Amino acid sequence: MPPSISPLAVDLPPLPELAGVRLGAAAAGIRYQGRTDLVMAELAPGTAVAGVFTRNRCPGAPVDWCRSILPAGRARALVVNAGNANVFTGRAGREAVQATAEAAARLVGCPARQVFLASTGVIGEALAHARLTAALPALHATLRADAWEAAARGIMTTDTFPKAATRTARIAGAEVRISGIAKGSGMIAPDMATMLCFVFTDAKIPPAALQSALARGSEASFNRITVDSDTSTSDTVLLFATGQARHARVPTAGGPMLAGFRAALAEVLHELALDVVRDGEGAQKLVRIDVNGAVSARSARRVGLAVANSPLVKTAIAGEDANWGRIVMAVGKSGEPADRDRLGVAVGGVWIARAGAAVPGYDETPVVAHMKGREISITVELGLGRGRSSVWTCDLTHGYIDINGSYRS
Repeated sequence: MPPSISPLAVDLPPLPELAGVRLGAAAAGIRYQGRTDLVMAELAPGTAVAGVFTRNRCPGAPVDWCRSILPAGRARALVVNAGNANVFTGRAGREAVQATAEAAARLVGCPARQVFLASTGVIGEALAHARLTAALPALHATLRADAWEAAARGIMTTDTFPKAATRTARIAGAEVRISGIAKGSGMIAPDMATMLCFVFTDAKIPPAALQSALARGSEASFNRITVDSDTSTSDTVLLFATGQARHARVPTAGGPMLAGFRAALAEVLHELALDVVRDGEGAQKLVRIDVNGAVSARSARRVGLAVANSPLVKTAIAGEDANWGRIVMAVGKSGEPADRDRLGVAVGGVWIARAGAAVPGYDETPVVAHMKGREISITVELGLGRGRSSVWTCDLTHGYIDINGSYRS
């Protein structure tokens, strides 16, 4: 049975056609039956590409492949499969990647090293790439410029809803579009990227400037979310610039000309990252944690993630219990500078503790009401400096155990 749609789900936005991109999805029977599990995108000649990938030390074969071909900065196709991550599969995994890239390259008419690949699903099982490559010709023949929803659904695993975002920006007075799709629900504690995310723009941007924009945007979005503290072996974010929009030449370094583009890209990445948290396995509540007064922004982020990853904090939120002592505990275990006697904690905008003690006369009533909502806010004030950061997580419910206890069943 398909999982129930997350109560935090958002509707897929309208996604206009984007010049230089044709995409689609097919059912290859890699693991799932009766649903699409293979996605392909064909990109205009000359498309530039940027990417960020997992820092997990046991990456999948597709991650190794993408890392090896990324320095050339050019892409003509993307192939993604769901159901099998092609991770910890040794020589068989490398052969699957090579065969897939070569099959797609023949269809598009490009070198295999201009085909980017991603896989998501079960770890440690050989990928039946013969099924994948057999399904590619028919899929390629049906690629369309408007098949965004099909592509967003085709990359899902335990996701309960498809995820996409789109924005427009201006480069030297000309309008460009940025659209992206993502998947992710569990094994989410990104370190450079999220589970899988693919973003496309019709702008003409050199690979170096594109890489800089993506790295900056990912750091402020995907690297600020967590569902379960587990960094995936397959985390991949790819950004493709087809160069079909007409605007002035962008310098190699990007510079001020790309200010509007970078801002719009950041919005797309942030929206997709929050959608991943909204679809956290078993999630019932979206949680924002703001940390202020840290010794640095990096320290604030680490404190926030310590709170966000605490099973005790997350289960208290699931139980709608304003147990602020657990937040204090999580701050203290983060390993970052903290002074108990300067610490303050607020939930839903109501200060519960300040200067290391409970606020005199604290009324729990509005906090209890806030905890019953779908979106929870927590603020931590460290009182040590000017560093600040925000991170997002979800609650931890029995649904997470149900999903992951039967994942391979």
